[in-house]
Amino acid sequence: MKQIVKSIWSQFSSLKGRYRVLLHDLLMVIFAWLLAYWFRFNLSFVPPLFINRALELLPLVMTIHFSVFVFFDVHRALWRFVSINDFVRLIKAVTVGTILVMIFLFFTTRLEMVPRTVLILHGIFLLIFLSSSRVAYRLLKEHRVTPVSLNKVLIIGAGSGGELLLRDLRQMTPSLYEPVCFIDDAPEKLDKEIHGVRVIGSVEELTAIVERFSVEMVFIAIPSATAAQMQRIVSHCENANVAFQTLSSLRDVVSGGAKKTALRAVEIDDLLGREPVTLDWKQIVDGHHGKVVLITGGGGSIGSELVRQLAAIVPEKIIVFEQSEYSLYQICMELNKHHPDVVFVTQLGDICDATAVHHLFEQYRPDIIFHAAAYKHVPLLEEQIRETARNNIIGTRNVALEAHKQGDAIFVLISTDKAVNPSSVMGSSKRVAEVYCRSLNEVSSSTFITVRFGNVLGSTGSVLPLFRQQIRQGGPVTVTHPKMTRYFMTIEEACQLILLAGTVGSGGQIFVLDMGESINITYLAEQMIRLAGLELNNDIEIIYTGLRPGEKLEEVLVHPNEKLVGTEHEKLFLATDFIPRFDDVAPVIDEIEDGCDRYQLKQIESAINALLANE
Repeated sequence: MKQIVKSIWSQFSSLKGRYRVLLHDLLMVIFAWLLAYWFRFNLSFVPPLFINRALELLPLVMTIHFSVFVFFDVHRALWRFVSINDFVRLIKAVTVGTILVMIFLFFTTRLEMVPRTVLILHGIFLLIFLSSSRVAYRLLKEHRVTPVSLNKVLIIGAGSGGELLLRDLRQMTPSLYEPVCFIDDAPEKLDKEIHGVRVIGSVEELTAIVERFSVEMVFIAIPSATAAQMQRIVSHCENANVAFQTLSSLRDVVSGGAKKTALRAVEIDDLLGREPVTLDWKQIVDGHHGKVVLITGGGGSIGSELVRQLAAIVPEKIIVFEQSEYSLYQICMELNKHHPDVVFVTQLGDICDATAVHHLFEQYRPDIIFHAAAYKHVPLLEEQIRETARNNIIGTRNVALEAHKQGDAIFVLISTDKAVNPSSVMGSSKRVAEVYCRSLNEVSSSTFITVRFGNVLGSTGSVLPLFRQQIRQGGPVTVTHPKMTRYFMTIEEACQLILLAGTVGSGGQIFVLDMGESINITYLAEQMIRLAGLELNNDIEIIYTGLRPGEKLEEVLVHPNEKLVGTEHEKLFLATDFIPRFDDVAPVIDEIEDGCDRYQLKQIESAINALLANE
């Protein structure tokens, strides 16, 4: 007998998953059919005439239910992940199958020797057997005994994110984690349970709870957490001396960059970010609908993010102008993969090449130009005044002039806080570009707008990638001065506000983005070291190297002569100031260009200083 059972099980196991499910479900049809007769006759002997009739009709009943099961795809659901949706599908399939059986038997047999209660009982038993077998399989898989020692984890956040994470952790193969409890600051959730796991306290009690349950890992399951909330949670995790990770942010989920329950290390961006910007996207979409949009420097940090956000808006055409072949290739591949429906052109070229810029405008006649192409590395550019002037001043002039000649374009210059009271070659070049664009707006039928902001988190050449590299290499982490501060903003937020400024701007304006509070760079370095799981001064140290040429201890966003005025959007301000005459500015730009052409560095420097001295 053992051999027979073993042989049958071997044959059953060799079947493909979906066929095993169908075979199982058909066996349940048979069992439920016969059991219904037994119950109809009060769990006693079934008369031979009725049992013969039951066996005679069984092939028809099986055929009908088999067809309905296939129609409703009940065999395709993975039992290990069976859910409410699968149960709803089972209810539909069993109900339809039972009704069809009734109809067929009525027309073929007039229900002779087929008790009506049997038909009802069969449907009920069949639904119970199909559902319970699936639930039992899932429970068996989720609570199976394993010799592997599981890591005890605590989940912060007893909301939808925490519930999804708990389900994912229990369905992992192999199982690595044992969720022991939730904590949440909402008092109404205290002592509640989520899938059998209890909410036992708040974040303030984290240290005691970690010790009580021997927690080895904390998962932060609050995708919508603000930077302030993350700072508080991370601080408690560090005090409890426990490892921690977080769910991907809502932004990453929505953009398709991560699944809802994807865990990752807490990054410094999580602690420096701010409340999400709430924009009137309809206004932005309407402002770009049917437009040809040009982004210079479209392969850089800001430029490429502008391309991504514009691709989501789907204007008539996006033109990406970039001098780096590799950067252009990268953004091209990304657009092809994620936005195949967007019409875009990638053009390799240099804004300093006036002929190339002229050809670009002549061929595509862009309606909106986001001028992001610029050199920006302050210490490096101190010894490169000619190249800085060519790119940041003459290059800007070339693009702006073509927008002016077109007569109906919107030109948005992307500037920097380093253009305010500039102490560096880079800052001076960007200030000259601001002055030129504002003066050109006074004589042009095109619209010229400037958007000024501070550092963006994670952009190429910024302090965050440098610190990450130094930490990976074991240090030291280099900070120029213990009192140095900077403004920071996420690339996504900066680009959203750039798009908004380009939509609402009326020309000649300098929009200043609300950068929040300035952040001490030493604090930034200390936080990044801690997030890397290292101990300051023991594992890695911070050394101070002194201010580099062109650097300032702190940046400001507004020139002394400028007055900051609010706009309809809370994170967008206007810097009002005297606008110089174009006839006074244009000759200075020509002198700078002449100095570049003849490699006269003193001439370039004198011309820049002369223009800015009048401010």
